[in-house]
Amino acid sequence: MKILHTADIHLKEYEDERWKALQKLIEIGKKEKIEIFAISGDLFDKDIDAENLRGKIREIFSNNGFKIVLMPGNHDSDSYKSGMYFGEDTVILTDLKDRFEYKDVRICGIPFEPIKREEILDKLHSLTNKFTPDKKNILLYHGELTDTSFSRKSRKDFGDEGEERYMPVKLSYFKGLNIDYILGGHFHSKFNIRRLEDGGYFVYPGSPISITKRETGPRKVNIFEVGDPPKEYLLDTPYFEEVNLKFDPFKDKIPLKTIEECFKGFKPQAKIILTIKGYINGKEIGMSESELAEEIKKITLNRCFEPPKFEFKDIQTILEDGLFKKFLNKLEQTNYNEEKKRQICDTAIKAMIETKL
Repeated sequence: MKILHTADIHLKEYEDERWKALQKLIEIGKKEKIEIFAISGDLFDKDIDAENLRGKIREIFSNNGFKIVLMPGNHDSDSYKSGMYFGEDTVILTDLKDRFEYKDVRICGIPFEPIKREEILDKLHSLTNKFTPDKKNILLYHGELTDTSFSRKSRKDFGDEGEERYMPVKLSYFKGLNIDYILGGHFHSKFNIRRLEDGGYFVYPGSPISITKRETGPRKVNIFEVGDPPKEYLLDTPYFEEVNLKFDPFKDKIPLKTIEECFKGFKPQAKIILTIKGYINGKEIGMSESELAEEIKKITLNRCFEPPKFEFKDIQTILEDGLFKKFLNKLEQTNYNEEKKRQICDTAIKAMIETKL
């Protein structure tokens, strides 16, 4: 049996980029012949969005040939009130007591609640008799894994949630519960798998489309055969890419070509956030700072999510300074490696810029 797992789509508007991403996931599910599509919370950005889009959701969540198992996240915690209909294929898990069984798979969910560790542990202990070894047991969970690589220092990976903890758990909490897969949500940044002590898997798929500018790189979902490890599946949905370029006046004789070559490596779906630092020799390239900036804007038109940030400087007068030329000759005669020479040169340039101010 094959399962597709995602989370954190944050639907807001009908037929916008996020809606189209969901449609792509439905098509991927059909192509991959999945039997279950699990969405581990935050299908909607807000509860009002769920209400506004419910009629359209019914259409795409019906007659797909597979079941769609939904669970509330912190953004749509009140979106699935008792009796609400979200489509012929949907199964809604709004309580830990809810259970969906299909062939040799059993699925439960811990819907989001503003509760702390002790209450979460109590809920998990209630699963002891539910997850029996006669089936493959799957737990949907929307919240924050606080140990290993997931810590307060990486909280930016959980979306725009501030400093508040959301359903915090540790891998050790799941020991002895006979869980084969924990299909997580709330961690936006990237696909990530951890092993449980008992041999199962905890997996965050990351958001299938970039929701904030911090979610960089191509997006992925989790598609796996029950019994096998979770497996990342690369998507062609829109994503952010942060690009930081640094002009080198000794190497980048044609800065515009440097920009063009850089942009060739990105897919059309990439929404680039561009920052350009470093130095140019305006006399040598035949352009002033403002002229170069305008040409870069033309080249990057429709590729950048926001206007490029220009932090480069024209240091023509420094490069022509006799003292600086003598410094460069001395530097070239040293045994320093290229990286060290660049660092020393940058320091000298910064010093000379300050003295000329």
